[in-house]
Amino acid sequence: MALTTKGQATRQRIIEGAAVYLRGDDPGEATLDDIRAITGTSKGQIFHYFPGGKEELLLAVARYEARRVLDDQQPHLGALTSWAAWERWRDAVVARYRAQGRNCPLGSLMSQVGGTPGAAEVIGALLTNWRAHIRHGIERMQATGEIRPSLDADRVAAAFVAGIQGGVQVLRSSGSTWHLEATLDALTDHLRGV
Repeated sequence: MALTTKGQATRQRIIEGAAVYLRGDDPGEATLDDIRAITGTSKGQIFHYFPGGKEELLLAVARYEARRVLDDQQPHLGALTSWAAWERWRDAVVARYRAQGRNCPLGSLMSQVGGTPGAAEVIGALLTNWRAHIRHGIERMQATGEIRPSLDADRVAAAFVAGIQGGVQVLRSSGSTWHLEATLDALTDHLRGV
């Protein structure tokens, strides 16, 4: 569907409003009425921009939140070319999740859209892209001799993604980033050969 500039802005406002609602302390099962109320839109507008209804809207929110995960780590994630760059990325990741606190946008969203067609693919693509960025950083440092060439870059990149997600789950339970920081530091030490 081709949208005017105003239409694109309205559609984006609906997506961002739904995302904010789902990031709340306890959004429960989001309804279109909840989303209408927080976005100041009518039911007709929601169905105009999301003809598939709630499932289509929640899938758009999943895509939006997935982009945010990687965008919030830039430019550091795309520039892992030195140990100082790895430390800047680590600090950006910790800062993002510390600011986010116990609320995990993707966790909240997946509880809402877990059975929505396409949701698993959105999360799968996010994890694949995230791992690829980290793997690329490892490979660039292997090319300069700063990381041993025998290290399996893809496997360690996967460990970073899994470790971050595990640290975030502990953060959601405990309110502390300590486990997330420990994971990032241990994996970076592993890269350094410490």
